[in-house]
Amino acid sequence: MTATARLTRSDAGTLNHMDLFKTDRAKHATLARAWVVPEPSRCVQCGVCSFHCPVRIDVRRHVWLAEPVTDSKCLTCAECVRRCPRGLLRFQRIPAAMAPGTDPRDI
Repeated sequence: MTATARLTRSDAGTLNHMDLFKTDRAKHATLARAWVVPEPSRCVQCGVCSFHCPVRIDVRRHVWLAEPVTDSKCLTCAECVRRCPRGLLRFQRIPAAMAPGTDPRDI
């Protein structure tokens, strides 16, 4: 059986290509309108989040300052969210009233 045949067979417990596209599209739509938000009260400043950031954003600093990661270089790849050993990072939708250049702490 080829890889293509396995991908399109939904009876085998795998996703077919249309389901995979819908999932990726929904993921992109969510991440494009969200930012990483910390829960700073339980953070031990281990730095794992910053270490695994592919664009080298200092996520730990954002946690320390209790502010969302609003860096324009953020890919919303979720590496920091996945790698946090204490599970303190999460995605949150960007408020509709948030204008470009506005400080998120002012909301």
